[in-house]
Amino acid sequence: MFESVQQFADWLQSLPPGWVYAVLLAVAYGENVVPPIPGDVAVVVGGYLVGLGVIAFVPAVGVATLGGALGFMTMYAAGVWLGDAVEDPRRLRWIPKGAVRAAKGWLQRWGYGVVAANRFLSGARSVIALLVGASDLRAGPTALLATLSAAVWTGLLTYAGYAVGANWDLILSWLRAYGQAVTAAVVLVVAVWAGRWWWRRRFARTGPEEAQRNREDPAG
Repeated sequence: MFESVQQFADWLQSLPPGWVYAVLLAVAYGENVVPPIPGDVAVVVGGYLVGLGVIAFVPAVGVATLGGALGFMTMYAAGVWLGDAVEDPRRLRWIPKGAVRAAKGWLQRWGYGVVAANRFLSGARSVIALLVGASDLRAGPTALLATLSAAVWTGLLTYAGYAVGANWDLILSWLRAYGQAVTAAVVLVVAVWAGRWWWRRRFARTGPEEAQRNREDPAG
């Protein structure tokens, strides 16, 4: 629909303020449910419009936060409903299982802390929400932490859009680099998790004594 971020910004700028807030709310919500939607870009554009005086800072952050939190809790509810199917490699194949393994490891180690950090884990937000629901974490603390996480993240992006104005490349290049770094971290976590799983399974199968012999005499 839009060939560039600037075209999207121009379109938003042509709308009445109420519709701008509605679009920000819808995009922030949809990003969690349909991850290819560029929610972060829309929030940055919202900050740009704040700088132009089209909309106000606090309502812009508020609607983006509400959309993000509602989207997270929608996926949380889906995770509650789907249960173990989220982790089954034979089912729901559209869900990236590598991200599932990473998010599961994070949840087992840090629990609600993962929910609090979810907005900063681009590329894994929806998967985290699904697994949080499937892991039976309580809805109340989850909703509170998801909202706080969304508020901090959207506040930062809105301010960044306000600060740089139409210099989109600065923010978009930062978001791309950040996303690549998070993706690399996810891959590393998955690799470590898979390695630990393989080692523990091998150790359990061979037994302590045989594993010790294998270490002492690898040519065995």
